[in-house]
Amino acid sequence: MKNASAFVGLQNQLSRFKPVHRIGRVTRAEGSTLHVSGLGNTAHIGDRALLSGQNHLRLSGEVVQLNDDGLVLLPDGEMDGVAIGDRVILQGAAEIAPHDGWIGRIVDPDGRPLDGKLLLEGVTARPLRAKPPLPAQRRALGARMNTGLAALNTVLPIVQGQRVGLFAGSGVGKSSLMGTLAKSMQADVVVIALIGERGRELRHFVDEVLGSEGLSRSVVIAATSDQSALIRRRCAWTAMAVAEHFRDQGKSVLFVADSITRFAEAHREVSVAAGEAPVLRGHPPSTAHLIMSLCERAGPGQGDQGDITGVFSVLVAGSDMDEPIADILRGVLDGHIVLDREIAERGRFPAIDVLRSVSRSLPAAASKAENETLAQMRRALSVYDRNTMMISAGLYTHGSDPDIDHAIKLWPELETFLAKSEPRSVANSFAQLNLILRRAKANTKTGIRGSATSGL
Repeated sequence: MKNASAFVGLQNQLSRFKPVHRIGRVTRAEGSTLHVSGLGNTAHIGDRALLSGQNHLRLSGEVVQLNDDGLVLLPDGEMDGVAIGDRVILQGAAEIAPHDGWIGRIVDPDGRPLDGKLLLEGVTARPLRAKPPLPAQRRALGARMNTGLAALNTVLPIVQGQRVGLFAGSGVGKSSLMGTLAKSMQADVVVIALIGERGRELRHFVDEVLGSEGLSRSVVIAATSDQSALIRRRCAWTAMAVAEHFRDQGKSVLFVADSITRFAEAHREVSVAAGEAPVLRGHPPSTAHLIMSLCERAGPGQGDQGDITGVFSVLVAGSDMDEPIADILRGVLDGHIVLDREIAERGRFPAIDVLRSVSRSLPAAASKAENETLAQMRRALSVYDRNTMMISAGLYTHGSDPDIDHAIKLWPELETFLAKSEPRSVANSFAQLNLILRRAKANTKTGIRGSATSGL
């Protein structure tokens, strides 16, 4: 059976083999780009090309500029050894052919295995930069999903087809939260894009954070930080194309990208090499469209298609939520989850700042009673947050304000609740939250009556 599958995979590869290719020649090397003659009338922006040079040098690249007498090629790797007159073979648009057997595997952005095992190709090649489903024909957002975390099951729900941003600085538990979602969140298939990840972190994420349980239903697409900007940028597109492969089979797909910041940084390197000016606080104007076009490919499908629920992480230096990448994502996504360093430092994980986070699936994703419960919870957290300094300094006198008394009673239990994992169900998460709110309300009333009696 395994030999038969390998044979089918070989047939798929042979069916896409092109016996004739257009060939050009290197005429100039300038900065990080190569000028190539002979292909200007046949190439397109974004086409892939293969340079075949002396001493068996083989170097792939991407067309970034076209002119009257040729094209400009940005190579995937170092240009050492490139010489004038080297052959450049035009390969056409970048494509990937995902296969169902990719589940449980680690793959590079070109569809090659990173785990040392045979990797089969699918029958149909897909463009890396595909169009999203037609907006007028897409379904509405689906049902609420069990995320495996109490906080995201209640106050920040995620529904099928929703796209949320995960905003965090370094070292506040972003990778751990993403690993928990990949392992526990309701989905048929999980596709994870590790964009510009440190080499040692790839193995750690797969073995320790994701684990065998998470990997068994996941496809990991990885491009490490030492690879070229083209490969790092392509990582996100390849991962989305893989997610679309499973979505078109009617499956519910969870797409996780870590991180969109490094995706945008890779694009900046490519676009500057192509001649675009970095005018948007160091980013080129095309950055906004790049991010939006990637995010729009996620979401509900149309017709018999499934859906792609997206979690897009953003590295926010110094908690600057107004930096360009964070600002672009907030405008296009259906909610954002903010991880706070101060919360992480006091030992609560996931370090979600509920008051700064928003899920745009509410109020539709919850019943009237559940929305009232969430409003009570947010109100108590807001009251405690506004009065934290006074409470911590011991300046508040119990009984002065019923709302503050209630918030003080409630705060320790809410902190514990927000750190809980909840593998069972969304309903169970709400039952726990309701119990906490009722108990705190009863304790607050008892405390107030006791204070009034002792005062008399």
